[in-house]
Amino acid sequence: MSRDVITAVDLKKHFLTKAGTVRAADGVTFSIRENETLGLVGESGSGKSTVAYTVMGIYKATSGKLTFKGKDITIDSDHRPKQLKKDIQIVFQDPGSSLNPRLSIRQILDLPIKVHNIADKKNRDNRILELLEMVELPPDYMYKYPRAIGGGERQMVAIARALATDPSFIVLDEPTSALDVSVQAKIINLLLQLQKELNLTYLFITHDLSLMRNMATRVAIMYLGKICEIAPTAEFFKNPRHPYTQMLLSSIPVVSEDEESLKPKKIISQGEIPSPVDVPPGCSFHQRCPKCMDICSRVDPVTVQIGDGHEVRCHLYS
Repeated sequence: MSRDVITAVDLKKHFLTKAGTVRAADGVTFSIRENETLGLVGESGSGKSTVAYTVMGIYKATSGKLTFKGKDITIDSDHRPKQLKKDIQIVFQDPGSSLNPRLSIRQILDLPIKVHNIADKKNRDNRILELLEMVELPPDYMYKYPRAIGGGERQMVAIARALATDPSFIVLDEPTSALDVSVQAKIINLLLQLQKELNLTYLFITHDLSLMRNMATRVAIMYLGKICEIAPTAEFFKNPRHPYTQMLLSSIPVVSEDEESLKPKKIISQGEIPSPVDVPPGCSFHQRCPKCMDICSRVDPVTVQIGDGHEVRCHLYS
């Protein structure tokens, strides 16, 4: 049985602003096992990238606990040991801004190799060529600059940079959202191939549910800083339980009647998404939920298990 690589327990990250306290992540609990992909899905502002950056140590958790292979890592990156920084890497959403335009691709890939002593000076170029081959880029790309290559190729360089330290866990923060659809498929296939070859574990952040069918082992849905449902991918698409999840799935565009028949019954949400500074009492979704009950406006539901690996945070099941 595979072990947990990352575990978050009641993880919170709040930001103090002039308007008030933004509860970007507000009690998030999940685990990711070896060699699996957890897809963390939500609308813009749901808190999914905040969770990713807190896992990375870019943000320091307000409270809660994070562990990596059983070791407590609930500290910011400045205080994390060098080995941990080597083991956990990230691929950002926009390679145009995450790659230094003044550095050649050789210099970009050489930096993590040098910092983490992956190869001695005379063998660094060999390692760089090996990384380019992994992401299916020609050897001469090491002499190019990010501005001279396309968006998909820049993202491949970003993936190569993440692989440079031989990590076991990679956070993928919407790695395809800034790319053309044709390029998205190539990047997804590359990530799946690398995962299999290198025994990688992924946290895949996205707002695109359709990507999750082939990419994720399990899917977690976030709404206003909290996970409202988490399930194995096949079960998630076949039997969504939370009204918000059903609403999201029913809105996925399809191209055939057969696909349409597999979708949940259309659910029309009510009202607007509340501000994360002024989250409503009780269930944060109750103001938009067509199945809202009296208790929903008063009591925040707890997460309950309703099947093998299927959990939902909703009063309909508690």
